Amino acid sequence: MKIINPSYVYINQMTSGSLTAIDGVRMLKHIERMGRVSHMSEHLQNEDSWKKFIPAVVLNHGDWSIAEHASLTAMIRTDRGITHELVRHRLFAFTQESTRFVRYRGALEFIYPTNAPEGCFANWDLSVQQAENTYFDLLDSGWRPQEARSVLPNSLAATIAVTGNLRNWRHFFLMRTSKETHPDFKRISIPMLAEIKQLIPFLYDDIEADQRQVENLRKPR
Repeated sequence: MKIINPSYVYINQMTSGSLTAIDGVRMLKHIERMGRVSHMSEHLQNEDSWKKFIPAVVLNHGDWSIAEHASLTAMIRTDRGITHELVRHRLFAFTQESTRFVRYRGALEFIYPTNAPEGCFANWDLSVQQAENTYFDLLDSGWRPQEARSVLPNSLAATIAVTGNLRNWRHFFLMRTSKETHPDFKRISIPMLAEIKQLIPFLYDDIEADQRQVENLRKPR
């Protein structure tokens, strides 16, 4: 058994490497290009015109629909309790590590709840260790992974690939960095928000972590 922390990485869809600030600007330039179609003003686009176009058209005028022309992928590793919540964002595309098909070998990875009451770790640790031992015993006795997985808890770590357009990501951050968000979800979503502000200018700058969800929902999306 191995206890890990949640983690994530933003993926460049063209190279499968990590997303960079240069990639973020390219997305905004693409959004500008698409947004100019309606007014046949493509000829006005230049190297720096996105810096005025995005604030003027998307932020100030509220034309968030053109932000749907650019998409972003995040590879997230978190516990299965959180992935159950994550997939409720139905406009995203998801591919998740499958306990039905993966036959785990060696130590399984688990995530300990961030706000668990003090003094409870020993009981949690024992329970998770027993679940791991039972899982491997069932495999050894002939059970298939899709059957043996039934003894594994929500704290089992899982990798999930999440892809959505930049407008959908904005809604995600408004909903999942709020004060009411599950603490273990915020272990992922708040760092993701902080980084995306560095990678993609303008679109997420007004979102602050731990605001009440009702206040976030007043913001354009």
